[in-house]
Amino acid sequence: MLYWLLYQKLFPYFRFFRIFRYLTFRCVFASLTALLIGLLIGPFLIERLREFQIGQYIREEGPQSHQKKGGTPTMGGLLICISIVVPTLLWSDLSNPYVWVVVFSMLCFAGLGFADDYTKVVHKRNLGLTGKEKLAIQFLISGVVAVVLAFMENRGSYSTRLMVPFAKNYRPDLIWQWMGHIPHMHWIAFLPFVVFVMLVITLTSNAVNLTDGLDGLAIGCTIIAAGALTVLTYVSGHVVFSDYLELQRMPLVSELTVFCGAMVGGSIGFLWYNAHPAEVFMGDVGSLALGGAIGTVAVIIKQELLLPFIGGVFILEAASVILQVGSYKLRNGKRIFKMAPLHHHFELLGWSESKVIARFWILALVFALFALTTLKLR
Repeated sequence: MLYWLLYQKLFPYFRFFRIFRYLTFRCVFASLTALLIGLLIGPFLIERLREFQIGQYIREEGPQSHQKKGGTPTMGGLLICISIVVPTLLWSDLSNPYVWVVVFSMLCFAGLGFADDYTKVVHKRNLGLTGKEKLAIQFLISGVVAVVLAFMENRGSYSTRLMVPFAKNYRPDLIWQWMGHIPHMHWIAFLPFVVFVMLVITLTSNAVNLTDGLDGLAIGCTIIAAGALTVLTYVSGHVVFSDYLELQRMPLVSELTVFCGAMVGGSIGFLWYNAHPAEVFMGDVGSLALGGAIGTVAVIIKQELLLPFIGGVFILEAASVILQVGSYKLRNGKRIFKMAPLHHHFELLGWSESKVIARFWILALVFALFALTTLKLR
């Protein structure tokens, strides 16, 4: 909106507004705007959540040290979404289709999380939507994103080829080329791509959700992952950097740098209130939205295979739950960890909550830096 007004409309008359065409400038301002929005409206939103008695339910089977957190306002993810979406609409080029795809994905996952959180608040217990209901809706949302991207590929503005780390000359295509030559079967050729995108976005969304178990843990890791994505979106859309790093150049994706910058700023703003001891929890409305946004951006910039490093802690947390459940069912009740997700295991080993959070942040930073080093190691 501001980009359209200050650059496209006023620039011909006021040459100073030329600065608003620069992506780095708008990214920084989007990040600062998101941070400012989060800091300013945070107290108001937290107070409203308290008034409506929207408090967090702490499950009894969790660590006993967490029981004192019961009643802490939840659904703070509303603050995150506002802090990210508003600066994105203000500072990005709204004629760019990728901006709308990511915003759509984030808001849809936020809506799902809101429904789940609201159901828990109404029932006053840890019972929201069923797992099957949440998965079905997540697959539906990510499926819509996949179909839109498939349509854009058909128009020549997107690519279904994967970029494989450490193998710059190996870029497999996720569509059945032979199906494209069969009459009336063209769209079926995109089935592998659609399924792949659905899995990536849904798994990322759930991974962030599982990580949200300690004060500031998930949002701190999100800041690091969003920072890495900011760099990746910028270099992927930059003609010089993409050629130098031998990336698939996608000019349109550079505008997502503004969105990722807003995600960094909005997450920092939320961390101000979510830091231990937390004044507010993000709830599913925040964790599902952030995971959906991270997964969608990674799919658009063709860095799906880097997600295990961009969001390394998220993947470890999700893997710990899968291994724990699998071990329990296949080994007659035997567990691998004292408790899953992984952060609870370390709590039960005697680590303080602050120590677990800080060390997981460090681990997330190491993963993200490794992801960025792969840009040249190809």
